[in-house]
Amino acid sequence: MTVAAMCAAVSIVLVHGAFADGSSWSPVIEALQARGCRVAAVQNPLTSLADDVAATRAVVERQPGKVLLVGHSWGGAVVTEAGNLPQVRGLVYLSALAPDSEESVADLLARLDAPMQGLAPDANGRIWLDDPVAYRKLMAADVPAATVAVLAATQQPIAASAFVEKSRMRRGATSPAGM
Repeated sequence: MTVAAMCAAVSIVLVHGAFADGSSWSPVIEALQARGCRVAAVQNPLTSLADDVAATRAVVERQPGKVLLVGHSWGGAVVTEAGNLPQVRGLVYLSALAPDSEESVADLLARLDAPMQGLAPDANGRIWLDDPVAYRKLMAADVPAATVAVLAATQQPIAASAFVEKSRMRRGATSPAGM
């Protein structure tokens, strides 16, 4: 399917990862819109998996017709659950986490031997990644330093408790109709 055909068939909903917000998708949004795609970016509160799924579902439900959900990093866990809405026709995982049913992101990272080393919650239970050096090491090793500095300055902390919430949906739990 060509990009033009895909854009005519679905709306694209982009779901950001931890330590970011919807604006991190700006270059992608611009490129897709230039090709005539209808695109929306979710603003996840990063307060819990359930809250992020609810925010994503709200954006999906506002789209006309069929939806392609795209998740990056933490956003993969979110689209895994939100992807079971009837209008969702596909899930795209971009360097994303995809926990199995009843598995948390922390469980998944441990299973993959990829723990988030050195990240500890603050007194309010939030994990910050606002140091550009740490941000680059954990999230953006191949991104220019100036861009990493902006990402670190605008990062949104995530609730540490979100990482231990169990996924309630199994990938592929639905078999949506073709595009």
